[in-house]
Amino acid sequence: MVKNSFISVISQEEKEENKGSIEFQVFNFTNKIRRLVSHLELHRKDYSSQKGLRKIMEKGQRLLAYLSKRNKLLYKELMGQLDIQNPKTR
Repeated sequence: MVKNSFISVISQEEKEENKGSIEFQVFNFTNKIRRLVSHLELHRKDYSSQKGLRKIMEKGQRLLAYLSKRNKLLYKELMGQLDIQNPKTR
């Protein structure tokens, strides 16, 4: 549902050009994370999926940190669109 609304905003030509953009990558990681979380709710002992989830979450966090340093407005807009909470700082 979220994927369709986000992709419909982007025209077909822009989508082909922007597959490497930070926004699109964060969007894809967010979808993968949500799918893995729903999978792990059913299969709690799937340790390989847990490891994959951790890796994807780390990549997504690194991309979000990079985006927050580069463009604060785009970062806040993307966080609002994808309904992501701010990461906890250590």
